[in-house]
Amino acid sequence: SPNIIYTGASPNQQVLPAVEWAYENLGTNFFLVGSDYVFPRSANEIIKFKIQELGGTVAGEEYALLGDTNFEGIVDKISESKPDVILNTINGDSNIAFFKELRNKGITSQQIPTISFSIAEDEIRNFGAEYLTGDYASWNYFQSLSSEKNKIFVENFKKKYGSDRVVDDPMEAGYLGVYLYAKAVESVGTDDVSAVRSALQGMTFNAPEGAVGIDPENQHLSKVVRIGEIRSDGQFKIVSSSEKPIKPEPFPKYKSEKQWNDFLNELYIGWNGNWANPTLVSQGVEK
Repeated sequence: SPNIIYTGASPNQQVLPAVEWAYENLGTNFFLVGSDYVFPRSANEIIKFKIQELGGTVAGEEYALLGDTNFEGIVDKISESKPDVILNTINGDSNIAFFKELRNKGITSQQIPTISFSIAEDEIRNFGAEYLTGDYASWNYFQSLSSEKNKIFVENFKKKYGSDRVVDDPMEAGYLGVYLYAKAVESVGTDDVSAVRSALQGMTFNAPEGAVGIDPENQHLSKVVRIGEIRSDGQFKIVSSSEKPIKPEPFPKYKSEKQWNDFLNELYIGWNGNWANPTLVSQGVEK
């Protein structure tokens, strides 16, 4: 959309690099698990193309309804298929039930590591690091970044909201969006929408995550890609980082832009005009 500046990651700035890193460092046989809505379905479509390109294999692909807490069946399939790596696009509190079930079945982060795409520092704080230590997540920002800019950002956040609070990638992406807007308004001396939109094209900003820049072709940001290992204190040890910001590619090469949009529209129609499976969940039981 010409009316949106996308401050989050494109697939080539989060999902695809994580799959490649996992293939090189953790194993070649993957199990895909996600919540049944648009992001996990789209991410896993992209992931499967990447795994095939690398020469890896998909041991299984399973989805749970948003809000579901019953993961016994899915974890049983993981146990049976014995993948090298779990790629996790489960959203929200369902992650608590998923990781607890993994541990209940004896699947540890050492035995089968999980890379998550929706678990950051704040989720770990709420879920409990004891269930997640040794697993991984892929983001552009981690609170543990050692730059002076980030240290000031974290310090100011804790000063305002409490020393027990943490910051994470989605928070930082929202924060830098406000500053990009302010920089654009200041540069043109008006908050006129057309003028601000024009000023934003190609704009750069030194964010807590590092240098970002708006790509005028698609209005996504160039970003550094990072992969972190979850520590027992709920923070991340950064195990991989791109040398420089990566140019965004919102429509991965495996399909044309039209084919990706058709894929999304098919999901939307299949879910009766929703962006998630509209089936309701009550105490882990579909109804």
